[in-house]
Amino acid sequence: MACRSGCCCGSGPINEDNARFLLLALFIIVYLLCGAAVFSALEQPKEREAKERWAQRFEHFSQKYNLSKKDLSNFLRNYEEANVAGIRVDTIRPRWDFTGAFYFVGTVVSTIGFGMTTPATIGGKVFLMFYGLLGCAATILFFNLFLERVITVIAVVLKSCHERRHNKAVLPQNGQRVSGANRASGAGGNGGGKGEDLAGWKPSVYCVMLILGAAAILVSCCASLMYSATEGWGYLDSLYFCFVAFSTIGFGDMVSSQRVVYEGHATAAYRLGNFFFILTGVCCIYSLFNVISIVIKQVLNWLLRRLEAPCRCCFPRRGHHPHRHPRRNVVAPGHLRARRDPSIETDGINESETDTGRRMSGEMISMRDFLAANKVNLAIMQKQLSEMAIGHPRQSSSSSRQNGFSGGVGALGIMNNRLAETSKRKPADSLLLYLL
Repeated sequence: MACRSGCCCGSGPINEDNARFLLLALFIIVYLLCGAAVFSALEQPKEREAKERWAQRFEHFSQKYNLSKKDLSNFLRNYEEANVAGIRVDTIRPRWDFTGAFYFVGTVVSTIGFGMTTPATIGGKVFLMFYGLLGCAATILFFNLFLERVITVIAVVLKSCHERRHNKAVLPQNGQRVSGANRASGAGGNGGGKGEDLAGWKPSVYCVMLILGAAAILVSCCASLMYSATEGWGYLDSLYFCFVAFSTIGFGDMVSSQRVVYEGHATAAYRLGNFFFILTGVCCIYSLFNVISIVIKQVLNWLLRRLEAPCRCCFPRRGHHPHRHPRRNVVAPGHLRARRDPSIETDGINESETDTGRRMSGEMISMRDFLAANKVNLAIMQKQLSEMAIGHPRQSSSSSRQNGFSGGVGALGIMNNRLAETSKRKPADSLLLYLL
């Protein structure tokens, strides 16, 4: 009775997705508050110092040249308008020639948006709305497909290394390989256990995160060397620019490839290298962000399991409430969760696999297969939205439960499905399909 009075979920079981959403929202709010406090403490003194120094310079300049403060302020406002149009004190490359416009549309579709160039005409602003809508969607799809290929290759390499270590572990002392039958019978329980371990192996998301992190660091360091040597920035400033650009934050305080000519450097080669590093860096950071999001989701699931223990008194020991409909992903003990029948998710995926004769998310597919997969995914999403609206449980795929990877939407679903799929395929076959 005392436990029931002090329980936080007296109204009934908590929906797991809603609980995870609330925990993530709380984490983001706390994260924003902490970040605001740190940046305010670091940057506010510098801002005050700059304001005081500018006020002194403004007063000294107006007195020295006998100018009214109003006229001088109007002149500075006119320069700010020209600055927005791309006019600077230093000589810079044209903003709206073909190469400058190509650089601009690249920042638009990649969602970087440095802000050093913006359309000034009504026609340009209207065209940007439609152009960015299709361009950003296509680029995000490209990033997702890049993520699929990267995860496939990484999983193949990790499984190949795992099999190599496994084969070395089962070698006898005389250095001769034991056959599969002798390994299962003559080695006692060890051979069978190792075989089962190899069959049930799954790529670790932490290894994938470390590999992608190392790739992102390598690309950023190489790009920083190029920027520091060509643009004249400090190495730390170049690293800062790489993170801001590759993560598509794009403040615009530092923008690469803005001079007309780079002395001592091949301008065309530098601009080509700048395009290559930005494209590669954005792909790597995008993939890394999605892997980190899976790790964050695992941490949230761990927190939910920790919070589940004190609330077990709220759940009945046997049966269900006669007037309560089961809800999706309820936070309840595992033995209380009813087994679910196959749903459209498994049916649709199995039908797609039999029609195309291959696992559609495990290899390079044709446009016809891609459209068929989109139809299945659309049906799944519609069914999930309908079930969530009426409060009925979403029936999860049995294959995802067996592999230990949960589903998801967008890049998160791609990561989960890719890790689950590659854990069940032979690495040689997967690599061959990937190369084809």
